[in-house]
Amino acid sequence: MKLSEVKEKLTQLDKIAFQLPNGELVPTHFHVTEVGKITKHFIDCGGTVRNEEVVNFQLWSAEDYNHRLHPEKLLEIIELSERILEIEDLEVEVEYQAETIGKYGLDFDGKNFLLTQKQTDCLAKDKCGIPVEKEKVELTTLADNGPSCTPGSGCC
Repeated sequence: MKLSEVKEKLTQLDKIAFQLPNGELVPTHFHVTEVGKITKHFIDCGGTVRNEEVVNFQLWSAEDYNHRLHPEKLLEIIELSERILEIEDLEVEVEYQAETIGKYGLDFDGKNFLLTQKQTDCLAKDKCGIPVEKEKVELTTLADNGPSCTPGSGCC
């Protein structure tokens, strides 16, 4: 989800809720302790230099159970971050503390912001010998696509 989409959704909400991939909600007294731009400059295993940029929200829950972050306040924090840090309309990732710091993608279901699972991947499969996965097809789903070879027809 891009930052512009988050801002648009915030203007339509009365309250903010973040839902973890397991369906649990982040406690309603969460804080957004950081809004930032993260730049990752790296080299992949195939030797290609890469740059990635994302907007990062860090969620944190404390013992102040009366705290509630309202959509208009988060929108103010985002807009301040855009001006001061010169943040463009980038994809948003979210950090949230569980057993360790988890990094999540972000989506929206019409009511809650959804923290989506992120996966690691090899970016240079063609250079480091990882075979491309073949598409799995059930033989029973293949349609009859015209004439086929029959024994003795000479087509094979």
